[in-house]
Amino acid sequence: MDQRIIDLYDDFTHGGMSRRNFLDKLAALAGSTAAATTLLSVLQSNYAQAQTVDESDPRITTETVDIPGVPGLKGYLVRPKDATGKLPTVIVIHENRGLNPHIKDVTRRVATQGFVALGLDCLSPMGGTPADEDKGREMIGQLKQPDVIAFGKAAVAYLKGRPDSNGKVGAIGFCWGGGAVNNLAVNEPDLNAGVAYYGGQPKAEDVPRINAAMMLHYGGLDERINAGIPAYEAALKQAGKTYEIYVYEGANHAFNNDTGAARYNKEAADLAWSRTIGFLKKSLA
Repeated sequence: MDQRIIDLYDDFTHGGMSRRNFLDKLAALAGSTAAATTLLSVLQSNYAQAQTVDESDPRITTETVDIPGVPGLKGYLVRPKDATGKLPTVIVIHENRGLNPHIKDVTRRVATQGFVALGLDCLSPMGGTPADEDKGREMIGQLKQPDVIAFGKAAVAYLKGRPDSNGKVGAIGFCWGGGAVNNLAVNEPDLNAGVAYYGGQPKAEDVPRINAAMMLHYGGLDERINAGIPAYEAALKQAGKTYEIYVYEGANHAFNNDTGAARYNKEAADLAWSRTIGFLKKSLA
């Protein structure tokens, strides 16, 4: 697909324009309204593809839980069904659409690797993630960063205190959630590991406050987010933090999201995922 179309969709999904303006520009690039409609079906998420680990998978158990400390905050808890003893725990933080079927599936994927996984719904205090993606993005835009940090801190405390937890907590986030992981790492000393996929970077002066080991994944074509890499890496290095940075050449923003055909990059996603799971197992042991 024309990179200009992918970049246009990225601008739209991150609040750069109205839906009407986006559709007009898409039609101009595609050559017609009919062609734009066809492209839109490829650009948007297809949640029928989200079930790589079915909710009824015999390896896991799932439930919705209330998270103490923040009124209305809920999460999608998935744990290995037959696991014994204390387990490492991982928070999964969604993109700017909320806790949708794709992120629930990612949470289940994490649990099949031996973790207690919590898909955090940052829209739950506002009534929960809606089915309408545009509405979800609108709700995300109403959240304040201190509140999002408070959600993450409450999730860390909840997982750390569970009787089946080994006391170690990691967080993995995508897009908006990647930025939330970076900010949580700055503000939560009890976070042991953070994995941010194409997430906005914290201020360089805040980086010395990070205690967690960090793994950062970026798509090589994601100029908007990648502009912040040099300052973040310099600050991590100067502060002596434990970190790994990977840039996947030829990959776009949201390359891990296998429900969006236009931007999904299987080779980059598979490699990043294998690195992520290995990193979390090592950091949370």
